[in-house]
Amino acid sequence: MKTMTPEQFQQTISFLLAQVGKAHRGCAEARLTKVGLHAGQEMFLMRLWEQDGQTQSQLAGDMCIQPPTINKMVSRMEAAGLVRREGDAEDNRITRVYLTETGQSIVDQMQVVWSELEAQTLANLTPDERVLLRRLLLQVQSNLTQE
Repeated sequence: MKTMTPEQFQQTISFLLAQVGKAHRGCAEARLTKVGLHAGQEMFLMRLWEQDGQTQSQLAGDMCIQPPTINKMVSRMEAAGLVRREGDAEDNRITRVYLTETGQSIVDQMQVVWSELEAQTLANLTPDERVLLRRLLLQVQSNLTQE
């Protein structure tokens, strides 16, 4: 394995991706805080918006989060009035998570925030550059998730 200087390390694509991810997350956090969310909660709400009434284990699997972490997230969001838990009508061992009216209204606000963040992220890129960036990022994601 070749040793890199700090300057060479900071010029790698991996370092740049980490820096871009950190900057994006910081911008997202600042915007989401204004609507009462913390980073990560928007992805959770989006899952319920796509398919309300999922089990915590479904949510944990979809989001690649450990069950105890998802349980803590649900508890916090339930306390904030964003979601509610209900027992499954057919199997009382299963608990399902649903958006509340407040949660739905936050999803609506979150969509505005996400649109603004998308515009900021892609500012000064041409339509062709945006398509290329998306394709390249999908390939990088695929490379990193293959085993």
